[in-house]
Amino acid sequence: MSASKLEKIGTYHVPALLNETVDLLNIRPGKKYLDATLGGGGHSEEIVKRGGILLGIDQDPEALSYASIRLKQACPGLTPPKFAKGNFVNLAKLAEENGFEKVDGVLFDLGVSSHQFESASRGFSFSQEVSLDMRMDPALSVTAKDLVNGLTEKELAELFTKLGEEKFSGRYAKAIVRYRQNKQIEKCSELAQIIVSQAPPSEKFRKIHPATRVFQALRIAVNDELNSLKESLPQSVDLLNQGGRLVVISFHSLEDGVVKRFFLEKQKQNILKIINSKPIIPSGNEIKLNPRSRSAKLRGAEKL
Repeated sequence: MSASKLEKIGTYHVPALLNETVDLLNIRPGKKYLDATLGGGGHSEEIVKRGGILLGIDQDPEALSYASIRLKQACPGLTPPKFAKGNFVNLAKLAEENGFEKVDGVLFDLGVSSHQFESASRGFSFSQEVSLDMRMDPALSVTAKDLVNGLTEKELAELFTKLGEEKFSGRYAKAIVRYRQNKQIEKCSELAQIIVSQAPPSEKFRKIHPATRVFQALRIAVNDELNSLKESLPQSVDLLNQGGRLVVISFHSLEDGVVKRFFLEKQKQNILKIINSKPIIPSGNEIKLNPRSRSAKLRGAEKL
């Protein structure tokens, strides 16, 4: 990605809880830090500006390309960060390969970047006439379109319930199966319209789009997000020096539940000390400026 293309894209992603997150990491100049979900590099930029030596990891090649240019421009004269392509499920391996066997902080900013939502080729948005994709890493083999057209009614309902916490999962699954008897579901907007057509009136007039939880469930399934998180959190603790911090921003209750339970378990084992017992959430002013931050929850813990 060229610098000119970077300028055209503008703001790739507005990071949620930027200052709160980097404050919680307790950056110390000259110490090493891992950003396991680099995205647009907003948090990473602040880490580098505060003197941290950084390894940024992302499975999305567009994110890596964008962030590498952004950080080079924004942090002249500072220790240049390293970058690695990969899923954070392989966090320990990626860290070791890049000389980050021991670090003083690990950050996870979970969820989808603004750029991914808005990019026509990625298939995350319910408002776009684009193919149902939802892969964070374009090299993954299974797309949301494969799941929507391949799973049985029962499997779809279970998926929407388990990963989307959708209370109308059975109704939506039945509508999807009925629709695809005539043609495959190809587009994001097509699936969204199916959901809206079956949504009860109470769902149609809420601030949240009726298809939000269905799309969430499909995205989590395509990218195996919860299992990846469960596998990567223990790796991050092993990488931390004593006094190092693990900081996680989640955007829905399933992710937050995984993080909360992990922190509590490790605190009982005297491995971690929870820093904030209640999650830090965005201020009203931040939500106005960045509506996508509204569901963000920030938790942090320190290695004993």
